[in-house]
Amino acid sequence: MKVLIVEDDEKISAFVSKGLRESGFSVDQVYTGEEGYIMLKSNSYDAAIMDIMMPGELNGLQVIEKMRDNSIKTPVLILSAKRSVDDRIIGFQKGGDDYITKPFSFAELLARLQALIRRSTMADTSTELHYKDLSLNLLTREVKRGEQIIECQPREFSFLEYFIRNQGIVLSKTLIMEHIWEYNFDPQTNVVDVLVCRLRNKIDKEFDEKLIHTIRGVGYVLK
Repeated sequence: MKVLIVEDDEKISAFVSKGLRESGFSVDQVYTGEEGYIMLKSNSYDAAIMDIMMPGELNGLQVIEKMRDNSIKTPVLILSAKRSVDDRIIGFQKGGDDYITKPFSFAELLARLQALIRRSTMADTSTELHYKDLSLNLLTREVKRGEQIIECQPREFSFLEYFIRNQGIVLSKTLIMEHIWEYNFDPQTNVVDVLVCRLRNKIDKEFDEKLIHTIRGVGYVLK
């Protein structure tokens, strides 16, 4: 999952970013409303975390309003020191999807962000993703193949989630690196191959039916 943080307080941005990365998210950070709008207009994100009071020409509410006016549907979690009921109502009226006030608990922010992404990507609001006998529980972070529980690191879980949400679609190494590692360039490493190898050992090695397939010269597909 890829998230944009639009927050002018560098300490808060770094704190949230660190926590999200440790939870398997790919994160971009910007510090003004103008930068945020440009990033949201030119990139695809699963969600955005938006401060309201920021320096520059656009505050957070103006960014959200501009997004919705231009059909940018990225779900937005507003993170603000403005705490009144009226502030929250205005946030929702401008197009925000959830609202959390500062100071905040990272655990609550993470849970709300995950719920927001689930609501926006899954019509049935299921907390589990399935492909054949492979399942991922988005709340407990449990991975199972059949009845066998498989231990996965955050980045492995994030990769499997990306795979299942794009099942049957060939994912290039460039796409995978951009989504999982936030690379917007070719770092000339074999990190994708190494991660795929680890996942194959965990979810395919002991099973007759293999789920992860290599499309030579193109990428990988779950099928």
